[in-house]
Order: sequence, then structure tokens, then C-alpha cells
Amino acid sequence: MAARDDTGAPVPVPERVRRVVSIVPSLTETVAVTAPGLLAGATDWCTHPEGLDVPRVRGTKNPDVELIRELRPDVVLGNTEENRPADVEALRAAGVPVWMTEIRTVDEALASLRRMLTLACRVPVPDWLDEAARVWAGVTPGEPRAAVVPIWRRPWMVVGRDTFTGDVLSRLGVANVYAAHPERYPKIPLDELNASGADLVVLPDEPYRFTEDDGPESFPGIDVALVGGRHLTWYGPSLVRAPAELRERLAAARTY
Repeated sequence: MAARDDTGAPVPVPERVRRVVSIVPSLTETVAVTAPGLLAGATDWCTHPEGLDVPRVRGTKNPDVELIRELRPDVVLGNTEENRPADVEALRAAGVPVWMTEIRTVDEALASLRRMLTLACRVPVPDWLDEAARVWAGVTPGEPRAAVVPIWRRPWMVVGRDTFTGDVLSRLGVANVYAAHPERYPKIPLDELNASGADLVVLPDEPYRFTEDDGPESFPGIDVALVGGRHLTWYGPSLVRAPAELRERLAAARTY
């Protein structure tokens, strides 16, 4: 009987998995750290681990379906937020098993990665995943802050409802001002962001690369924390260090 992925879809994964293609950067790092010999392909945006040397299959939103098929993977790893349904269906129509993850909280990330590794990749649960579970179980909220979390500018887009990023921040005591917005990543004019009542702006370095010279100047009089997008938005080995790294960056928030 085929195992079912996070969406409930049956995935015909063989008893022994030898070749895995990942079309999500955090899942690529997950496999590369856990069982590096399995990884047979990754996207152009898969930057971790550093020096990763595998065939590239374009991006998360435009994977090269034919190249992936030619790589003969036993399974392709995807995510419902990162990858388009049309690409997933094209892969499945080409006879390629696709395991989809669906992750909107830290708890979902820990459970999803455990299932993905054991059922889709056929490997034992790695020590780093158990360590990540222990680390997050011990996290307590810091000083309460109300934040806006831009992920893009021109136009400005922010984190909205039901996101992994929002859950990560909430566990650290940071409430997302737009957590109740109908959209998950709404476009909000800059003047509305500045008038939202937030006392903190969290600027990650991905997908838009916010820096000290690009972003903070748009929020005069409001504390700004520049954070690593990998620790804020990725689910994988980075989960182990994420709480400590984010706490450090949040504590360093200042006006620009």
C-alpha cells in the first residue's frame, strides 16, 4: 500500500529509495544533511548545504519537468506553498512519484519532516530532528512585541494568516499584526504598514533581500530587526539553531 503524503495523496515510493529530487530549498537541505547520497537533483535556489553539487532543475515555481523525469528519481519532494499544483500534476502524469509536504506551524514541520524522511526517503529519523524537537519544546516567549513582517517590496507584501513564519515568531513572543488577514501574503501599502500599530518590523533576507540599506528606512520611528530568512522560514536542520539566532536578531532591533 502506498504511503500518503501531507495532503492525503497516495505516493508509490519503493521499499528502497536510491534517488531523490527536491524542489524546495529547506527539504533539499533536510535530505542532504540526513542522507546526502540520496540527493539526485535540486532547484537553482537550493543554497544549503554550501557546496551542494547536484544537477539543478530550475526553480520552485518553474521546475524542469522533463529534466526531473530524466534524473529517474524514486521520489520528488515538494511543498504545497512553494510548488504549483500544475507542476506537481505534470510530474505525476509523467510517472514520477511526488511527496507533498504541507507545513504552517513548527509542530507540523517536525511531524512532516519525520514522516517524509521515514516514509518517502526510507531513512531513519536523524539526530538533528530529535534535537530540533527538544529545542522547540523548551522555547518560551520573550518580551511581547507586535510586528509586521514584510517579505517583498514594490509592492509591499507581508506575512498574513496561517504561516510557518508567523508561528515561529509567535513562539518567541512576537505577534504578527496581520495574522487575521484573509490572505496569507497580502499586499499592504507602506503607509498602512506604518500606521498598523506595530512596534517592530521584522525584515528577512529572503525572498526579498532586505539589508540595512534597503528596507529599514521605510519605517521611521519603528524598531527594525534584520533576520536570516533561513532561520525564519525554513523547516529542516536550521530548526535547531533558529530560536537562538532569531532571539539574537530580535534583541538587536533598533530604529534606523
